[in-house]
Amino acid sequence: MDQIENARRSLSRRGLLGIGLGAVSAGALAACSSSPTLPASSGSASAGASSSGSAIDLAAFDAVLSKGAVADASLVDGNSWAKAIKDRGTINRGGTDTSSLFSLRDPTTGKVAGFDAGISQLLAKYITGQPKENLSQVTVDTRETLLQNQSVDLIVATYSITPARQQKVDFAGPYYESKSAILVKSTNNDINSVDDLAGKNVATQAASTGVALLQKYAPKANVQTFDDNPKCLAAVQQGRVDAYVIDQSILLSNVAKNKDVKIVGEPFGSSDPYGIGLHKGSDALAFVNAWLKVMEGDGSWAALWKATVGQVVKTEPPAPPAIAS
Repeated sequence: MDQIENARRSLSRRGLLGIGLGAVSAGALAACSSSPTLPASSGSASAGASSSGSAIDLAAFDAVLSKGAVADASLVDGNSWAKAIKDRGTINRGGTDTSSLFSLRDPTTGKVAGFDAGISQLLAKYITGQPKENLSQVTVDTRETLLQNQSVDLIVATYSITPARQQKVDFAGPYYESKSAILVKSTNNDINSVDDLAGKNVATQAASTGVALLQKYAPKANVQTFDDNPKCLAAVQQGRVDAYVIDQSILLSNVAKNKDVKIVGEPFGSSDPYGIGLHKGSDALAFVNAWLKVMEGDGSWAALWKATVGQVVKTEPPAPPAIAS
């Protein structure tokens, strides 16, 4: 959702100023430079703790990449989109490098890690034999343009699949789904599900779908709206509200950076599916969807989730979303 994407964009700027842990982009995307110029290859993250303070398990992330499948040469050579990437030796991804858990650049090594980054780098390895990507920064407003003018091979950036966007680009996947979730103080043991929000003071963002969502799923909650994610988060931390409800991937970033808050209960509400944006009408769609089934089947998807999102969501990996036919 664009409202949530804009919230993530604000979050990423503030997060970088705070402790160098970028903010997430989930039904949404943290905005950086809109230039289509492709910087040097980012490769994979180095093992061990990141100097950025990332919550990502970088050693596990690298292990996922090292075990990634490599396609038969005949499969790649028979697909014009994949063959062009193989001939170039790297994949050109449109995305962000300030999104904690999804795509975050280590300021010391310059390498990018996260769930989205891993998806791109595993696909690069499947095609070229090496998990190399060139990352071009995108915003909510430039994603379709970069695909349409062939500046990038694909967009992997918590890119929500919508009918309007499907008129302009093809979407492989979905490869990830996000729903709404509940954030509370880490010391709060009274709220454990959406049913516990009845009679509680609950924050959400004024320009988001959170108000309607709470009216539907927690009609007895006392809803208080704030302009953006930092204000909602501060209201929880300061005890002015009991909980904060918004898209889970925004809350994941908050938890990754702040030890005094936690996510409780199961995600709820409508699913927000994230797809891999591709050139409209190319032969990329069938190739990427087939690869997604390979990486889900060989355990790479679950292992990548554990190394990234699973470092904050302390549960077993969910089942990957069904890939569209």
